[in-house]
Amino acid sequence: LNCSEVLHLPVLHVSLRLEWFIGQPVKSKRPKEPGENKIKPINKKVKPKTPKMKERESADSSLKSQSILTQVMDKGHFQKLAATLSLSAGQSLELRCKGSNVTWSYPSYLDTFKDSRLSIKQLDRSSQLILANSTAADTGEYSCWLQLCNGNKCRKDETKTGSTYIFFTDKEELFVPTPGYFEIVYLNPDKPAVIPCRVTTPSAKVTLHREFPAEEIETDGTDIVYDAKKGFIFQHPTSNHKGIVYCKAESQGAPQISIRYHLLYVEVPKGPPSATIAASSSRAALSDRLQVVCTVLGEPDVDVNFRWQYPGQEFERPVIIQNFWRLINRGIGHTTRISKSVLLVEDFEAIDAGNYVCIAQNLQGQTTVATKVQLK
Repeated sequence: LNCSEVLHLPVLHVSLRLEWFIGQPVKSKRPKEPGENKIKPINKKVKPKTPKMKERESADSSLKSQSILTQVMDKGHFQKLAATLSLSAGQSLELRCKGSNVTWSYPSYLDTFKDSRLSIKQLDRSSQLILANSTAADTGEYSCWLQLCNGNKCRKDETKTGSTYIFFTDKEELFVPTPGYFEIVYLNPDKPAVIPCRVTTPSAKVTLHREFPAEEIETDGTDIVYDAKKGFIFQHPTSNHKGIVYCKAESQGAPQISIRYHLLYVEVPKGPPSATIAASSSRAALSDRLQVVCTVLGEPDVDVNFRWQYPGQEFERPVIIQNFWRLINRGIGHTTRISKSVLLVEDFEAIDAGNYVCIAQNLQGQTTVATKVQLK
């Protein structure tokens, strides 16, 4: 061997060993033994694993909305809240909502009666809600959220909210108590109707019954469904559902009966007010008493607001305006709300002659009607 051959031998040996390690092993004629492990090349490019669509969606949703609501347990421990929580009536409840500008929502009757058992206090880093000596009537949804404010304008931060529905169980009160013994439920053909016989025990078996003829109303899970947090839901109400009904609940004891619900079918569709106007006379003499009536027929549970424009308005002519409404039945179980606004001119003068305009407005829009009164 000459000097150059001697110098190259070690290099060839090293390069062969490197080739074997970087994934190009020297070919061997020896057959592979069964079960013999294969060595994975270390220089193989591994494609980053892309999370599945559902995994990505869940990750994104967790970033979009984070629950800030917790329950304070014994000895100062905090517990994250699930969608529902069951507590025994009589227990006290303490909730915390993280943040410095927090708004709470809870069963409305606690505000209606200004219940002293409820207290809300802003702490350093959270808001505290305490409900003492809970009752079955406290059953409902408790939620909180952060407010984002810019000057006097505030809006809800949809990414930082918390909510839970709490059942305050009471074997003596299977249904959430209500202020009265009778309640009207309007059946609109274009939206679901809810019979609000909510329970305090989520495991209670609840059935729906018609008072006359006495029979149980079948709950098929499609057209009529039961939700312990809402009550019985009629997905597609019809006039056949009208009548008086009640709910019955059973849970490890004698069955209990709810209050009665009067189901009234609404025949007036949604939309701007359907208004008419009429004057007591189209021609009035001086010193006459003039009455102009604006009438609206509409849904029983939709309020109507009235505004007037009349000839002597800019001269501040004295008029008397009275608004009122009542429910009228058009056949058994068919109900309409009649709303009226009456404008009265007690001492008609020449300046009172002209157009009387009534503007009736509800949440769906407004309707304008007018009538003309002339001087005799």
